[in-house]
Parts: sequence; structure tokens; C-alpha cells
Amino acid sequence: MVFPPIFRVILLSVLAHTAYKGSKVLMTLSALELGANVFYVGLLFSMFAIFPLLLSVYAGKISDRIGFRWPMILGASGLVFGLYIPYLRFSLPLLYISAALIGFCYIFYTVAVQHLIGAMADGIERTKNFSWYSLGIGMTALLGPTSAGFLIDATSHRTTFFILSVLPTIPVLLMLFFRGWLPIAEGISVAKTDQSKQSVGDLLKNNSLRRALITAGIIETGLELYNLLLPIYGHKIGLSPSQIGMILGAFGMALLLVRSAMTNLVKLYCEERVLAISLFSAAIVCIIFPFVKSFWPLALISFVLGLGLGCGSPLSMMLAYNRAPTARAGEAMGLRQMVTKGTEVLVPFVFGSLSAGLGMVPVFWLDAFLLGIAACIMHFDANRRPK
Repeated sequence: MVFPPIFRVILLSVLAHTAYKGSKVLMTLSALELGANVFYVGLLFSMFAIFPLLLSVYAGKISDRIGFRWPMILGASGLVFGLYIPYLRFSLPLLYISAALIGFCYIFYTVAVQHLIGAMADGIERTKNFSWYSLGIGMTALLGPTSAGFLIDATSHRTTFFILSVLPTIPVLLMLFFRGWLPIAEGISVAKTDQSKQSVGDLLKNNSLRRALITAGIIETGLELYNLLLPIYGHKIGLSPSQIGMILGAFGMALLLVRSAMTNLVKLYCEERVLAISLFSAAIVCIIFPFVKSFWPLALISFVLGLGLGCGSPLSMMLAYNRAPTARAGEAMGLRQMVTKGTEVLVPFVFGSLSAGLGMVPVFWLDAFLLGIAACIMHFDANRRPK
């Protein structure tokens, strides 16, 4: 039986990203277990994004020049070692080192695999590939947090780090010893123009691309705010790690559901209009979210928020790829990652400090306001798009 190339790539990403998503919940709960307050947990969360903020565009240029395989191997290997460090010695300072190492390496995997997905096809087939990829990543939003929560309850925080480190080891071995596992698309990724004479500023002069990047940053703000505050909030009201993982898993289930319908929705409307409706729905949910106080209502509203934000990342990814010059697609994907990682650095620090001083309500309402702005931007683009 021939395993289609897109599904081979998705399998690698599901294994690696399950560990990555699980590591974020595990790091947060481990820091709380070691006595860290909200500010220091937010700072720990930011460590995942500091190096990606600096390296994203460079990672995109690398994938433009040398292809996908070695950047993906580097990223998955860094994830393995980053998860193994806290298993060797479970302490708060090493959590920060581990998060920084994961962020430093994994950005090369993320940018390369997104570039690879875009380079494998054109038109509606590209949309289908991004849809399949987003379904796989959505699955990790279910598997990562829930597995981390149950493993902590069943074993310990330290042992869970070791178990999660096994998952990205499999993609590393497959890519190292089975060269045919990845589709032969190395030539597609090599830029045909002299990049030395071009700057990131040239890409930012593209108005449509710039609007897509702004929208991507706001979407990431909503996702990061949820991933940061939900474990803290659940811990504060006395939920167990497995319950927190199940609430995060409800969000992941919603991602799977809405992304399974994404291709059909785009066919009926367009990327911009679907994204506008999704973001507006998420903004409404964020207004309600901080007033929910118990497990089942939290799981329900988490599911609804997942429906609203589920299309955000894959559609913003498609828009960035489609609006970028062909020879600089990898660099554009890296620029998108730089924007999203910038929000990952700022959101835990800024919003964590605000929630510590002002509580959850104004933080979620500010996020609702930002999501509303992004919805308006996409509504504007949808109206300008030729019918």
C-alpha cells in the first residue's frame, strides 16, 4: 500500500507537535508545582518564543535555499533534547533552559514543514493539503494536553517529560534513515532569485501580505492567551491536571471538527470571509469566558472557542503563502512565524502581568477587542476580492 506523501508529512508533524503541545502544558504545571507564581509562569511560556522571534525569517531563508529535510531534523532533535533535560534534573531553572532550547530548534521544523506543505501543490490542492495538515495539528491540540495531564496524574511531572521525548524521536529516525519518507520537493524550495539584494522590508511593502501577517499575530494572541491562562485558571479553582488536560482537549476536538469542514467552507465562500466569521465568533466567546467557573461549563465554552479559532492558523498560513512571491515563500512563512512568535513573547509577559494585577475579565475582553479588529480586516479583504 502506497502511503501518500501528504500523510507521511502529517504523521511526522503529529508525533512531533503532540510532544510540543504537551510540553507547554507540562512546563506550566511543573512550574506551578515548583512554586512559581503567574508572572514567572508567563516568563517561562515566553521562553518558547524568544529565539523563534529572532530566527523565524532566517529559518525561512534556509528552507528556501537548502530544502526541508535538514531543518526538520534539527527541529525535531532539539525537541527531543529539550524534553529530556527536565527528566535528568527536575528544577525551575532547567525548565527555562529546556523551553528556550525547544523554541530555538523547533522553529526550523515549523517553518520548513509549512513551506513543504505549500510547495507540494497549487490551487485547491494546496488548500486541501493545508487543510489535512491543520487537521493533524488540531489533533495534537487534543492529544498533547490530555496525554500530559493524564500522564502527570498517573506517573509524575518528571517521568512525563521522558515519555513525551520519545514521540519526536520517531520522526528524527524516519527522516535520517528513510530519505524517501519526505516527498522529493527540494528543488521547489530553492529560491530562483538573488535574495542577497532583497530584504524583509520588501515583503512588508506588500499590503495584502502585511494584512495577513497582522491577522496572524492577533490569532496567535488569542491562542496563546488561552493556552497560558487556562492551566493557571484551572489550577487556581482546584481542577486536577487531568481535568485541565480534558478542557484543553475539548478545544482540540473543536479544532478537528471545524478544520475537517474548512476546505468545503473555502469553496463556498473564500479564505478571508471564513476567517472573518471565525474570528468574530471567537471574540464573542472571549467576552463570556472569564465568568465560567466549573469543569463542565469550562469544557463546553472551550469547545466553542475552539470552533471560533480553529480555522485561524491554517487560513492565515494559506493567505501568507498565497500572497508571497513564489521564490520567497519560505521567507514569507518565516516572517509569519516571526510575527506569531513575537506575540508568544509578549502575550505571556504582558497579559500574565495584567491578569495578576487586574484579573481575568479585562484580559479576555482586550483579546476579544483584538480578535474583532482582525475580523474587520478579513471582512475588508473579502469584499475587495474579485467574485
